[in-house]
Amino acid sequence: MTKLCNLSLFIFFSFLILVVAQNVNAAEKHISLSDAIRTALENNHEVLAFKSSLSAQKEDIGISRSFLLPKITFEERYMRTNNPTYSFMAKLNQKRFAQSDFAVTSLNNPDPINDFQTSLSFEQPLFVRKAHIGLDMSKKEFSAKSEEFIRKKEEIALRVVQTYLMVHTAKEYVRVAEKAVEDAKEHLRIAELRYKAGLGLYSDTLRASTAVTDAEQRLVSAQKNLNVAKRALGLLLGMSESVDSIDKTPEFTAMGIDYYTSASLSRKDVKSLELRHENAKNNVKLAESGYFPAIGIGGSYQLNDHRRPLGSEGDSWQITAFLRWELLDGTKREYERSKAKYKAAETEEYLNGLKKAVAFKVYEAYLGVQEAKKNVELSKNALKTAEEGKRLVKIRYENALSPIVDLMDAQVSLDHARANLVAKGNEYRIAVANLSYESGTILKDLKIE
Repeated sequence: MTKLCNLSLFIFFSFLILVVAQNVNAAEKHISLSDAIRTALENNHEVLAFKSSLSAQKEDIGISRSFLLPKITFEERYMRTNNPTYSFMAKLNQKRFAQSDFAVTSLNNPDPINDFQTSLSFEQPLFVRKAHIGLDMSKKEFSAKSEEFIRKKEEIALRVVQTYLMVHTAKEYVRVAEKAVEDAKEHLRIAELRYKAGLGLYSDTLRASTAVTDAEQRLVSAQKNLNVAKRALGLLLGMSESVDSIDKTPEFTAMGIDYYTSASLSRKDVKSLELRHENAKNNVKLAESGYFPAIGIGGSYQLNDHRRPLGSEGDSWQITAFLRWELLDGTKREYERSKAKYKAAETEEYLNGLKKAVAFKVYEAYLGVQEAKKNVELSKNALKTAEEGKRLVKIRYENALSPIVDLMDAQVSLDHARANLVAKGNEYRIAVANLSYESGTILKDLKIE
């Protein structure tokens, strides 16, 4: 009866684990590399934040343009005074001035008077050099920010490639670990058969059993790393759940060095800094604009009343033209111009440094691709050697010509060769992707554009 209950519990818990595993797998989304990149470019939080920043930058163009557009102002003002001048003026504006108001007594000591002033005024700049330069600078800064936004997309694309390949590699490590467990159990089976037949030592079975445990621990770690990688990919794609890669290995093909070198000259961060260098030179013009006058026209329509707001006892209008010219500002303009020149020179040096750094990075990344490609070939040869070596040692052990220690060592070498081939293959794909990123061609090479 007890055995029957235990069997029932075992079946129940096995069924429960199976259902939970199926639900977890069902929640995971399988996605190709290109779809993963497109999803990240739409949903990644860094991309969305940068997009909002770009939109905010675009509004600066409208802000700068507003300084060239007319300004219309409505104002309602109340005044109560016995100031002789203001009292005299208020009555004139209200059109209530009478002959009696010329009396010396009333002029010198007027009674307190109320004045509600309603005015609608406008001002239209005709020539404001500083505003025109500011508008051009706002447009250039927006263009520079747009280039930065594309570079941010390229950065996210590279990180997706790296994380996607990390998932793919983690799955390969799991397969390698499963194969290692399978091989270790086979060694244990052979050791037990030899011990039962009186041809082997009991210590061999213990060593083989320990090897099985070690292989199972490595499998547990590999599975954990795979689950973490899937969740990391989902996070990069702007999701809360895990995302799995499809089983097909992504293909990465490197082009010639000339392709990447020529493309790097138009890398988006380089273009962005070039535009900011132009703006730095515009800053010199902006400082010099203080030497020019501002010219414009304006006008207003005014209502005055002594009893109520918006009253219209008296009304008047005026049209004006103005020229404002700051002739002396305490040498402020001279210092601003000098500062702007130094800033332009600073930006130019940063630009020259960036161009040289980009050329170096492309060269370094290209050599990294060549190194990774050679390492893949060497890893394949090492795997063939390890497989053949393990096969020969296994035959010798089965025929009592080698101790089990040799078989364990051969198995360790084979496990390492399998894992190393997976790692080197992943390093090669990442190296190609990094080369595309450093040259600014990653979206084009991955056919995302």
